[in-house]
Amino acid sequence: MKKEIISTSQAPAAIGPYSQAVKVNNLLFISGQIPVNPATNEFSDEITEQTHQVMKNIQAILTEAGLSFNHIVKSSIFLTDLNNFAIVNDIYASYFANSYPARECVQVSALPKNVSIEISVIAAE
Repeated sequence: MKKEIISTSQAPAAIGPYSQAVKVNNLLFISGQIPVNPATNEFSDEITEQTHQVMKNIQAILTEAGLSFNHIVKSSIFLTDLNNFAIVNDIYASYFANSYPARECVQVSALPKNVSIEISVIAAE
């Protein structure tokens, strides 16, 4: 098994004992991304802006690994309010040009830094 840690300054640094992403053979496991802007270490209160920032953070990690959204095969979306599902769903869909990955979306009671959304993904070469 070949294991490689993927890290970029273009996405928020890990806030705990984990890696931004781990590549094992041809699979890339991206840790849950929250909507923190890596340049300012801040985030918006608006779900629209939060969702775009999460997707930008995922994109930065994919790019560092030499991959794109088309390589994502599985994603997990965590929301603190499922009433935001339609907004998040539309924004999420706009980042995919081809077929969509498998996915679940669940409501959780809280997320790190009290953000409204977190998304983790698995990508394959």
